[in-house]
Amino acid sequence: MHASGIDMTIYFYNPNIHPRKEYLLRKEENIRFAEKMGIEFIDADYDTGRWFDRTKGMEDEPEKGIRCTECFSMRFEKTAAYAAQHGFDVFTSCLGISRWKDMDQINGCGERAAARYPGLSYWTFNWRKQGGSHRMYEIAKREGFYKQEYCGCVYSLRDTNQSRQERGRPMIHIGTEHYAETTEAANSEESPSVESLV
Repeated sequence: MHASGIDMTIYFYNPNIHPRKEYLLRKEENIRFAEKMGIEFIDADYDTGRWFDRTKGMEDEPEKGIRCTECFSMRFEKTAAYAAQHGFDVFTSCLGISRWKDMDQINGCGERAAARYPGLSYWTFNWRKQGGSHRMYEIAKREGFYKQEYCGCVYSLRDTNQSRQERGRPMIHIGTEHYAETTEAANSEESPSVESLV
């Protein structure tokens, strides 16, 4: 987006990310990159209590299930409200660049949030196509970004560690993995996560 000359603002609203150490690592990476690129960065609330209230009863839902829909919806609703209040016409998200995410689920949540505000739209661009996934890895390696090893929420961390344990892999150690100039980055489970306003 930046290389294409799109004027954008990063709106960072991720109350789902657990624990706080992980949240701060991801946010600081976003801030560092935004400052380097001259992109405005909006730091939204870390209202985890609201996120837990909203996803109550969904603790055992699988990845891509209704808990994820509720999580995306909550975050997009807040992003859409900010966009409408501050004169943005379009907002989008790079969540869909991850192969672990359902593009239709993400886009549906974004479109429903945008529909609440006349004149606001959600950009359903497929970030995986036209070399987008490859470009994401190139940037992540070049910048030495922190490597996110699970989606972000406490339940994703629990389920990812359980899966790793069953496969004889080591548990996640928060704050230790970063992208390097190796092909292993292509096997990453997640990508840098931001909510972007355009």
